[in-house]
Amino acid sequence: MDQSSGKIYSLHFILLCLSNALFSASFNMMIPELPAYLSNMGGADYKGYIIGLFTLMAGLSRPFSGKLTDTIGRVPVMIFGSLVCVVCSLLYPLVSSVGAFLLLRFFHGFSTGFKPTGTSAYVSDIIPYNRRGEAMGMVGLASTIGMALGPAIGGYMAVRWNINVMFQVSAVFALLSVVILIGMKETLANKQPFRFALLKIKGDEIFEPLVWSPVIICFLTYFSYGAMLTIIPDFGAFLGVANKGMFFTYFTASSIGIRLLAGKVSDRYGRVPVLKVSAVLMAASMLMMGLAGSSALLMASAVVYGISVGLNAPAITAWTIDLGHPEHRGRALASMYIAMEAGIGLGAYFSAFVYNNQSSNFPVTFYLFAGITLLATIYLTFFYKKPVMVARQ
Repeated sequence: MDQSSGKIYSLHFILLCLSNALFSASFNMMIPELPAYLSNMGGADYKGYIIGLFTLMAGLSRPFSGKLTDTIGRVPVMIFGSLVCVVCSLLYPLVSSVGAFLLLRFFHGFSTGFKPTGTSAYVSDIIPYNRRGEAMGMVGLASTIGMALGPAIGGYMAVRWNINVMFQVSAVFALLSVVILIGMKETLANKQPFRFALLKIKGDEIFEPLVWSPVIICFLTYFSYGAMLTIIPDFGAFLGVANKGMFFTYFTASSIGIRLLAGKVSDRYGRVPVLKVSAVLMAASMLMMGLAGSSALLMASAVVYGISVGLNAPAITAWTIDLGHPEHRGRALASMYIAMEAGIGLGAYFSAFVYNNQSSNFPVTFYLFAGITLLATIYLTFFYKKPVMVARQ
């Protein structure tokens, strides 16, 4: 697509969004059910590893996905990420021990280590720079729709039939995501054939130094996301919420609503002002969760949290592309995603550690993560300096 045309809603873009929605629904539909599934195996003390191991592998695979995105192409990287979801979803019913489950969960992280990197690079290739925020908002909107539908579908499948049916449906969604991508036109101009030598990562290929600021903000703001994924199912049950996926439905529904405008706002007013507001709202939602004594207040906090994430995600992705070198878009995006996975993984681990399966620890856990999130606003307000030159093409 010609970036100078100013158009973004091409057939390729729409198909990419649909693939993203299916991919997101595939792995998100199992998240609310996995803590209880692991507990039934005797692994209640390892619930923090459900998100932690997943994001650890995603983070470790980012340098590879970034390099491969910039060498063999965007489409192969996206297809590989979705295929990992297909395989892992089919394997979950076959594992019967805590160790095997955690190992499978670790390898499942390859999926989000590859698919989003290839997707964001593909979008940056076909979208004019002055509409990147809007485009990233729409791609994120598709992912959020999948995130909204996934837990509800997964919860229904687990209750109506059993959790194995949920895993099978997850595999079908991921496979449909792959089918859409097959035959999609590659956008990388100088594509190379895959060879194993490309898997050798040099030190300067791990991180794009031009995107330090988005990396810092991404890490600080996604810390709370790891905590939310880890302890909200238990917190919801503590407050008497029967459907563990309801919090995620409210959260994603509000995120969908704000994403319709968030990307355009960052294109017009800048990435930094939007990110400041989103961090403040995110911290406020954490405080609301800490104060929640009823399901109603918990759902209200989910709405505020969804708004904050809906503002954050398209702005930080577009900002990363703005600052990164055009020839290293895969590397720049991989750097941002490494920070995201590190934040989610560490957030999951430390929230489980602070919570320690004690309901009395819920408030202090949420307050702690509210403080961590506010560090993002402090950095943007007092420490961030706008670079002299910004990559725009």
